[in-house]
Amino acid sequence: MFSSKVVKVGNVALGGSNPIAVQTMYDSQIAECDVDQVLHRMRLLKAMGCDIIRFSYVSSADRDNFRRICSAGIMPVVADIHFDYRMALEAIECGCDKVRINPGNIGARWKTEEVVRAAMDRGLAIRIGLNSGSLPRGHEGCDKASVMVDSALEYVDWFTSWGFSNTVVSLKSSDIDTTIEANSRFKKQCDIPVHLGVTEAGGVVSSCIRSTYAFSRLFDLGIGDTMRVSITGSIEDEVHAAVEILRAMGYRKGGVRIVSCPRCGRHSFDSQGFLSRVENRLLALDKDITVAIMGCQVNGPGEAKNADVAITGIGNKVFLYLHGQLYGDVDVQNAEAELFDLIGKL
Repeated sequence: MFSSKVVKVGNVALGGSNPIAVQTMYDSQIAECDVDQVLHRMRLLKAMGCDIIRFSYVSSADRDNFRRICSAGIMPVVADIHFDYRMALEAIECGCDKVRINPGNIGARWKTEEVVRAAMDRGLAIRIGLNSGSLPRGHEGCDKASVMVDSALEYVDWFTSWGFSNTVVSLKSSDIDTTIEANSRFKKQCDIPVHLGVTEAGGVVSSCIRSTYAFSRLFDLGIGDTMRVSITGSIEDEVHAAVEILRAMGYRKGGVRIVSCPRCGRHSFDSQGFLSRVENRLLALDKDITVAIMGCQVNGPGEAKNADVAITGIGNKVFLYLHGQLYGDVDVQNAEAELFDLIGKL
């Protein structure tokens, strides 16, 4: 079993005995966003279980909006930087909590040093982020896991020589075996906290399956201090998937647990459509409860008995249950409001 030293990212501690932190990456450019909408969405993501959020900082046009996002203090904010070290310096000046860089694409070593010293002056963290798809030139055809590990250790040595220790490393690949091998080799040589992810993992189904397999293998070795489930889809899905993975593996407790049935020809209530409308709202509730959303009379009443709150359709009516007991029937158009009203009474 491997262990990691503790690194602070804003008010979130990574490594040691701290919980595995969930991350996502915002899906719109900072300069073009409505900051108030971003902050509202960040509050929802935090309520769903997100601990840290990353933004692509691509130009000086991002500065004003990024400063407002950082100053809101909703959760630690990471600036994702590629190619131009000056963007990292700007993002640090805006008040971010961590910078993610790949020194290999920043350019000359002195440019990386400028970023490291600026982060050190502000007490920030830096993630050295290496992906198998963007390895240093001249390593084509080489073992990707080895190149990633060797590069990461070299950059860590740079940081150490400059007196910087608030470092996190990520070694990601779209290939599961490469991801597992790179992280395993790195942790045998270094106690720096690791950010896990299977990059470019595809849509919800493929990403969840591939990420769960990789994470479970690495968690069993004691590897992984923070994680992102990379999904070609919504960032809300990323957070939901990450939290559910941690719950399934016993690393997170509490929160809303949703039980819902698969679609079949017996359904008389559109449980699938209903769930899609209410799921994120349910997951953002600060309650340790089970909510069942069922579509017919076969499993609906039975699952309702095992849930704190349940809703199921039978015939032309929708029924609500509270702690396994029938609470009442409602019109379909009022089902969402009635469900949350009932949850509010718990």
